Amino acid sequence: MPCHDSEKAHLRAPRPAVYAAGEYNFRVTVELDALDAALARALAGGGRVVALTGAGVSAESGIPTFRGPEGFWTVGSAVYHPEEMATQAAFRAMPDEVWRWYLYRLGMCRHAQPNAAHLALVDVDRALGERFLLVTQNVDGLHLRAGSPRERTYQIHGNVDFMRCAGAHDRELVAMPALPQVDDAPLSDEVRRLLVCPRCGERARPHVLWFDEYYDEELYRFESSLRAAAGCAVLVTIGTSGATNLPSQMVMAARRGGGLLIDINPDEGPFAEAALGGGGLWLAGPATEKVPIVGQAIARAVAAGAR
Repeated sequence: MPCHDSEKAHLRAPRPAVYAAGEYNFRVTVELDALDAALARALAGGGRVVALTGAGVSAESGIPTFRGPEGFWTVGSAVYHPEEMATQAAFRAMPDEVWRWYLYRLGMCRHAQPNAAHLALVDVDRALGERFLLVTQNVDGLHLRAGSPRERTYQIHGNVDFMRCAGAHDRELVAMPALPQVDDAPLSDEVRRLLVCPRCGERARPHVLWFDEYYDEELYRFESSLRAAAGCAVLVTIGTSGATNLPSQMVMAARRGGGLLIDINPDEGPFAEAALGGGGLWLAGPATEKVPIVGQAIARAVAAGAR
């Protein structure tokens, strides 16, 4: 629910290296007090909590960020940027190379393990049930592997554990088959035969939202994500740069609806600015450190409101 200007809590969490131990402990206490107070006000009316996660969460599990050096791909003497590889146009022109890139990324995702941030969000879901929704930009499936329920986990950019028909049946998700390779080797004939639609035999494509495609409701929960943000009591953005369209719209919708914005990110960005400008909080630090703290504070606020 909205709060009056006098009630707003503006907070920039400290960077630990800047402060001596005693001063840092004091700043952490101030951070927790401000967090508890803000969540108690926001959740007093029994509203919903929405968490929005980005690449920074998965980076702490060892998955390189999409726009990092590992995102680039070399074909012959040409170097392609992620914005060029992750497109329908590239898939039409060089489908084997696009699949090689995604199988390489799939291999990294499957070797990664959920971290403390993923697990803390599972705890929040268990505590809040239908009052919680997780929206993730990450395609690695780590939230589901950690235990977040599929029905309350909107994967707005897709999931590399699935593929879809590149032809007429492109609305139907198919689990990735057991492949003899998930690396950057050239596709074998065997792998090529497996990466097809089981209904029609047409070539399959990764189930991801490409740069030259649009969000929709059926595949990427566009309208549902916006509605959830617009009606939430608290929106927690975690490890996301704010560079994509739907997450930015969600933050604006939550702010217009009077929701408390909490941004967790080591660096200040547009979501931190939106939070601070609207009476919310920016917790500067890694997701594995800050998400458990926020999760515990949410549980305290919900328990206090239930009494």
